[in-house]
Amino acid sequence: MSNFDNVDFFTDPALIEDPYPYLEYLRSKGPVVRLPHHGVVAVLGYDEAAAVYRDNQTFSSCNSVIGPFHGLPVQSAGGDVSELIERQRGRLPMNEHMVTMDPPGHTNHRALLMRLITPRRLRENEAFMWRLADRQLDEFIARGKCEFISDYSQPFAVQVIADLLGVPEEDHRLFRVRLGLNSPPGTITEREQQRFSNLNSLQFLDAWFAAYVEERRREPRNDVLTELAFARFPDGSIPDVVHVVRTATFLFAAGQETTARLLATALRYLAEQPELQQALRDNRGLIPNFIDETLRMESPVKSDCRLARRTTRIGDVEVAAGTTVVILNGAANRDPRRFESPAQFRVDRPNANEHIAFGRGAHACPGGPLARAEAKVSIGRILDRMRDIRISEAEHGAAGARHFEYAPTYVLRGLTALHLEFTPVGGA
Repeated sequence: MSNFDNVDFFTDPALIEDPYPYLEYLRSKGPVVRLPHHGVVAVLGYDEAAAVYRDNQTFSSCNSVIGPFHGLPVQSAGGDVSELIERQRGRLPMNEHMVTMDPPGHTNHRALLMRLITPRRLRENEAFMWRLADRQLDEFIARGKCEFISDYSQPFAVQVIADLLGVPEEDHRLFRVRLGLNSPPGTITEREQQRFSNLNSLQFLDAWFAAYVEERRREPRNDVLTELAFARFPDGSIPDVVHVVRTATFLFAAGQETTARLLATALRYLAEQPELQQALRDNRGLIPNFIDETLRMESPVKSDCRLARRTTRIGDVEVAAGTTVVILNGAANRDPRRFESPAQFRVDRPNANEHIAFGRGAHACPGGPLARAEAKVSIGRILDRMRDIRISEAEHGAAGARHFEYAPTYVLRGLTALHLEFTPVGGA
């Protein structure tokens, strides 16, 4: 690309496969930069990004997923747009989910979620992951090849979250089918298919969890779904069913997508670097740091937006009220002021876990510990059961001329497919 000055970060397809030269061009102008399109201010610096994340009094999350395309009439709202945001919030995309909420609504819904993601549940969930990893690998390992995202990472991530929320294992198969994932051996019944056949994926999740919650409120059991159904807001009140359902479906929608991409990126690094594979085989204690370095190098969240409530400053740049601020996680995680030789993948990087792939502050990803556990378990079992993991040259090209497709979005960074070949070891 010859002229970065004309690039629109939000719409230019040339940035999808490799945005990093563009991000480094922006960084050359400073850690906080005005973009030429949509009146946006971009934050590339690590410290500056962390500061914006932590300041939810000045920066609203109402446009977190929609960015500068919110449509609010902020230009005529003066030096403080807080009242406008609250008046118009209900018409913004995904306003019903906590990712776009501000306190006190966000505080209540996050507290509800954290009552579900407890240390005890995470320990129980990890025990399930070890069984699931082998079960998922068994579906394709004898072939000696796979499309890793559809064969492993997406169905694995979906079933992990289903287990975390207490979905009975006999229902996991239907979840995979209705969410458009590769079907496991066996078929769902005609009755199961018809029950939700006219709903899209998110509608299916809403309907399914509403049925769970309503049933458990009528007939409580000694299970996680009952805990979900009777979880309370911090003031002790019991949320409406719709709020509980949205907490569950948001965890599904957000958690499975980002974790699936994290796993795919990790396997791409392993497949392209045989010496890294061997290092992790020889020293499994490196796996946690390997996961964090993967998150630093390729954050599953490419950008996260905020709307300035009032006129303020970020670093040396004045930001007017109503300005969209885009935090570029992939740039912040490669800030040379924080990370030495930031473009190099170093499995032994001492501060790899300082990345902000999971955000910071009140909106820091509550599923971060879950994602790390999923990656630790998956990589461990994959290394146990596969040797000589490599990129399929028939699908992605020879070394030095690789081509990968990435999700065409400015929000997420992730492969759409990863074709691998390997030597099966068996079920050890």
